[in-house]
Amino acid sequence: MSVDMSPSIALVVTIGVLVAAGVYLVLERSLTRIIVGIVLLGNGVNLLLLVSGGAAGGAPIIGLTPEDEMTDPLPEALILTAIVITLGMTAFLLALAYRSWQLHGHDEVQDDVEDRRIAYLAARDELAFADTDTETVVPDLEEEAHEVRDETESLLLLVGEEGLVDVPVEAARPEASEGGSEQASDGGTEGEDR
Repeated sequence: MSVDMSPSIALVVTIGVLVAAGVYLVLERSLTRIIVGIVLLGNGVNLLLLVSGGAAGGAPIIGLTPEDEMTDPLPEALILTAIVITLGMTAFLLALAYRSWQLHGHDEVQDDVEDRRIAYLAARDELAFADTDTETVVPDLEEEAHEVRDETESLLLLVGEEGLVDVPVEAARPEASEGGSEQASDGGTEGEDR
């Protein structure tokens, strides 16, 4: 008895669409889209594991099913493990997205200040560090890092007919600025002592 091991074309296309859509969404900046992308990617990989297991057969219990008719239990175990991992990752990313929404009013992933500085230097074709072998003047890294606009210092708020207005975080959330100013003053004195 020969078992047909070729997968259905519909399953292969479904796997391709799920993985492609998942990868596309994971590359977005919104945490909500990243979460949906991870779920789609996880489901695509689960289908891939299911297809890799071959044709369905009998229960893999010795004495109950002949050996040539047994289903491979390894893909099913891997799928169950992948489901649990995807569930845990989705719960963690949902918590991150909710916290980002609470703090910033959006779930966009912000650029890192250091990444922006390096991109700025690359666009200007400048060195990212001081080169002692040449006489090229390289700006101070600390000054450049502070010149980049940090999105966490201001909020975009919808204000009446004015539309979106850039408001400092201290003005929007006075309780956040009270705790932040104490930390900023402590951090500033430590940096000056060094």
